[in-house]
Amino acid sequence: MELAVYVPFEALRMTTRELDAELFGRAVSFRYSETWIGYSLLSLRLIMGWTFFYAGITKVLNPEWSVRGFLTYSIGPENPLSNLAGYNIWDIMATGEILGTGLYWYQLLTPLNQLGLTLVGLALIAGAFVRFSAFWGALMMTFYWLAAFPLEGSVLIDFHFVYVLLLFGIGAFGTGRILGLDAIIEEHPVTKPYLDRYPWLNLFLG
Repeated sequence: MELAVYVPFEALRMTTRELDAELFGRAVSFRYSETWIGYSLLSLRLIMGWTFFYAGITKVLNPEWSVRGFLTYSIGPENPLSNLAGYNIWDIMATGEILGTGLYWYQLLTPLNQLGLTLVGLALIAGAFVRFSAFWGALMMTFYWLAAFPLEGSVLIDFHFVYVLLLFGIGAFGTGRILGLDAIIEEHPVTKPYLDRYPWLNLFLG
């Protein structure tokens, strides 16, 4: 016996919107599906969050990991910052002392890398302070991108640069409001009055 299932045609239709924007001085208009763009942006945020979290937590759990090894052995003399006005910026980060404090740059940069990657990843996964986290994640990836020069098999773009652009999109679209904590923070009775009183705080959310 066959069971017939009736699905209304309207249930199969995706809600579409039209976006009007100006790009490089030209008017641009296109349609998009609200449903699918929601899924795609949520997926992008979660995938980038996991990528950052995994990269960070593996460094946190490895007591022998240090940024000093990367700065010393992974960056060649051909890198533009290896001879900037007569200074090797990477060598200073690897072996230089911070203003006579007895603390070396690599001792500061190591936990910043470990915790930075981990916390950015957790924030993206949870959808909390997404724009703030995306900014710092993009800044970290910019340094990794600069350290990778000269790029193998590419003139300008590698995966670090791609990550920077993806994080820009994550922040620009306010993906923290898609099943994320930012949507709760913006409307919570405790935090909402502060966000209304100090609108600049909204720059950290979304």
